[in-house]
Amino acid sequence: MYAIVETGGKQVQVEVGAAIYVEKLDVAEGETYTFDKVLYVSGEKTLVGTPYVKGATVTAKCEKQGRGKKITIFKYRPKKHSASKQGHRQSFTKLVVEAINA
Repeated sequence: MYAIVETGGKQVQVEVGAAIYVEKLDVAEGETYTFDKVLYVSGEKTLVGTPYVKGATVTAKCEKQGRGKKITIFKYRPKKHSASKQGHRQSFTKLVVEAINA
């Protein structure tokens, strides 16, 4: 059984017991988070939402709040004697899916 949920402007496929990394959510480590924007549920009965499945939720436990690897943005303008260098680390939340309720 799996579901597709919407979070952080993205769609993520989740299964019970799977660990997922999503955009930073306002939840403390050890707390549970409930996704109510469920787009699709697969199992004994397949449910497809228009756009969301009514009454379907996915509960997950927050395992970690963190930041990803650093990426370097380097912009170079030839013949202008101009260059800029910038770094960025994206924040994330690691969740472990506990239940899919449909």
